[in-house]
Amino acid sequence: MMAEADHFSKDEPEPQGGALVRRHRLSTRIWHWINAFTIFAMLMSGMMIFNAHPRLYWGQYGANFDRPWLTIGAVGDSGRLTVGPVVIPTTGVLGVWKDPNGAVQRHAFPWWATIPSSYNLADARIWHFFFAWVLVIGGLGYWLVSFINRHVQRDLLPKRDELSPRHIWHDIKDHARLRFPKGAAALRYNILQKFAYLSVLFGVLPLIVLTGLTMSPAVDAAWPWLLDLFGGRQSARSIHFLCAFGFALFIVVHLLMVVLAGPLNEVRSMITGRYRLPKEAE
Repeated sequence: MMAEADHFSKDEPEPQGGALVRRHRLSTRIWHWINAFTIFAMLMSGMMIFNAHPRLYWGQYGANFDRPWLTIGAVGDSGRLTVGPVVIPTTGVLGVWKDPNGAVQRHAFPWWATIPSSYNLADARIWHFFFAWVLVIGGLGYWLVSFINRHVQRDLLPKRDELSPRHIWHDIKDHARLRFPKGAAALRYNILQKFAYLSVLFGVLPLIVLTGLTMSPAVDAAWPWLLDLFGGRQSARSIHFLCAFGFALFIVVHLLMVVLAGPLNEVRSMITGRYRLPKEAE
């Protein structure tokens, strides 16, 4: 869901606060919305797949009688999230919850968070694998275009002065105080955005794809080095889950920043491509 802003010629005057400028290309806007739908479909279908065996392990093997490092389940009428020795009650949300008909269900994730909403592992896999191809093809296309038009080099790679602890700490404080850039500065990524986008684009996304492939016996037969790379199929499944959780956290923060920065202006820019620069303080 990363965006690419248009750039102005050195001969053009820098736009001022209040000006309506073109922010996102049509191709960027289309990719953003396809990617947004794809990620939600994959997360929701992935949670249904997880419901089939709501436990995570490290190593090659994992079964009901092995010791998991994470479990989402039920003990009697109580829902529980167990992470190592920590047990968190989750009744009504995770483990034990009611479906739309009021019937008590005992699955890890509730009906409103999964695709399909009723338990169906086969359909969830169809959804998940279809949108996995959409994610991979779209991601590779984004990589290719972003390097060709130098979006990565120009907009995402941090400058030397941005990597100084003083600069990073200054941006952290500005975010904590909800001080967002004004005028033309709003069109440029700050260092925290660059870190987030680079980590997702070149860290989380490749890990999700590679660990997903590692869970396939057919792929393991062709590429056994994947099992060695991730320390076994169950370790790959755990890393896959953690990456998905990280992606979900990124989306939550992203949406929160959109709301705080002005949702109408931000969403309009991703639909029409036009963005009104925030006015500088008098």
